[in-house]
Amino acid sequence: MSALALADRWRGGLPRLRFASMLETGLAALLIFLFSSALLPQIFDGGEEGSPILRLIWPPVYLLTLILIGVRPMPVLGLLARAWPLMLLAALPLVSASWSLDPGLSLRRGLGVVMPALFGLWMASRYSWRDLIRLLALSFAILAVGSLLMSVLMPSYGVMSEIHPGAWSGLWFEKNRLGGVMALAALAGMAAAFTTPHRREVRYWGALVILAVALVLMSTSRTALMACMIGVAGPLMIYFARQGFIMAALAVFSGLFGVFALTLVIVIGPGVILEALGRDPTLTGRTDIWIGLMQAVQMRPWTGFGWGAFWLVEDGPVFWVRQATGWEVPSAHNSWIEIALALGLPGAIWAFLVYLGGLAASVKRVFAGVEAYWALPAMAIWGLTSQSESIFMTTNGLTWTLFCITFSKLAARREA
Repeated sequence: MSALALADRWRGGLPRLRFASMLETGLAALLIFLFSSALLPQIFDGGEEGSPILRLIWPPVYLLTLILIGVRPMPVLGLLARAWPLMLLAALPLVSASWSLDPGLSLRRGLGVVMPALFGLWMASRYSWRDLIRLLALSFAILAVGSLLMSVLMPSYGVMSEIHPGAWSGLWFEKNRLGGVMALAALAGMAAAFTTPHRREVRYWGALVILAVALVLMSTSRTALMACMIGVAGPLMIYFARQGFIMAALAVFSGLFGVFALTLVIVIGPGVILEALGRDPTLTGRTDIWIGLMQAVQMRPWTGFGWGAFWLVEDGPVFWVRQATGWEVPSAHNSWIEIALALGLPGAIWAFLVYLGGLAASVKRVFAGVEAYWALPAMAIWGLTSQSESIFMTTNGLTWTLFCITFSKLAARREA
């Protein structure tokens, strides 16, 4: 028997302390808060990575993640073997340092992709689906209440005064961040209300949904509003799909019709719909950015420019992209193009296949298991927003952390 197995048996023989379980849960909620990049950038006034103080936060976070894994290593190692596609994807940014424009930067930022994936493995191995969903809902409730207080009591920080005056940004610098997180908060509240074993909790999760929807509206983010609609309607459709053949047929038909309509809009006439909504048909200049970035991808189609290096090496290919667009483009505004810039087309394809694997696993749970209430709408939201925002595989990013948690848990053995 290995030393790890002996240590795990020894720990299993110890008396279980409720305090230890509560401490783990509190630490998990704290790490989710830190991965959300909420509040701290506002305090240190350095952007999300502009202040050296903010960079000093992550080594303790990584150390704490490793400690949590070290307390229960065997379940994590067992799940690692089942979630290997995710971990292989998470390791690619570190490997990209060998061809990066800035190897040191790629190593540092690549570590910010691997560690959230390890945290996701620990979360998935530590909690059942019911407890995991409730923990996520609790974490989002903290973010929602904090954003409400920041916007109401400290509007100089919580309400935007430039670019989008009057739009709420809550605990973040930008309104779209608030809207995106609160869309997931609405989903977490709905999923917790449908899956909690304690009826008295339903009212609290319902209050979270109402607050999250209100904050999405105050953010004025239309993309977040679409995601919020999925977050609220998705669990409802799953619930009705389980109420008998007729309701299931109606729910499935509605879902397929929605997917067909969205595909039709994307393929045939997005400009018409966007103009009807009062939006720029070029997605606020995104298509101009994408054209320039695809030309950059063709310069290194097999490897990319290294993780996180494309945008920060100012005398590199990004110079010509910014010259062509006429402004300081900060990101690709598309997750898959962003990954192709860093890892090449093979890396982007592998990332998309990993996403499709998570989506397929969640679709299989529609008619059985509490996990579908969270996993399937979340996958749909991430698939939608990844088309116009660089949210997938972001360094120390909340969406990447949540995806790793969800994918890892879906890869685990089905719960009874």
